Amino acid sequence: MVGWSSFVRPAAQFAKYRAILQSPVVQNAVQQQLRQMSGGHHHMIVQPSRFQWNKFKDLLHFYVMLGVLPITGIVLYSNIFVGPAQLHEIPEGYEPKYWEYHKHPISRFIARYFLTNPQQEYEKSLHYLYEEDEKAKLRNLEEQIRAKMSERNDYQAYYYRPAIAKYHRISKESADALAEIRGEN
Repeated sequence: MVGWSSFVRPAAQFAKYRAILQSPVVQNAVQQQLRQMSGGHHHMIVQPSRFQWNKFKDLLHFYVMLGVLPITGIVLYSNIFVGPAQLHEIPEGYEPKYWEYHKHPISRFIARYFLTNPQQEYEKSLHYLYEEDEKAKLRNLEEQIRAKMSERNDYQAYYYRPAIAKYHRISKESADALAEIRGEN
């Protein structure tokens, strides 16, 4: 019970000052302090964070300003001021470049500076077809060799080592020189 008396004592002292606190001057000062504190909210609402949403909006606006607006300006400029290509007769002795066959100025720009020449692409595809044809011929020849080996009951000669012409020629020359020195009978 002794512990409860420690709680009652401040309340008794507060009662002495109650009359002073209830005076109009002090009451207005306390009310103004209460009004200015916390902006009028009496409780805090717990909400999920909006950090990711705000960051997404910031990045979206950044990339729109960085990419979409300049590209839109370039497209509008090329459509309004440059316009599509017009057909004209080709002058004598002039061979048009491959990018001049495109109608729109942006597609001409892309064809000229970013894409490869269609003739070059065609020749690359022909080279690819040639290489594949050579591989097919080699596979066919290997199949024929295997068929002949199985037909004749042959085996691969694993001990065979192909001679290199340079060393074969040198060894033949040295053998001929030795044969002359010895004087073969």
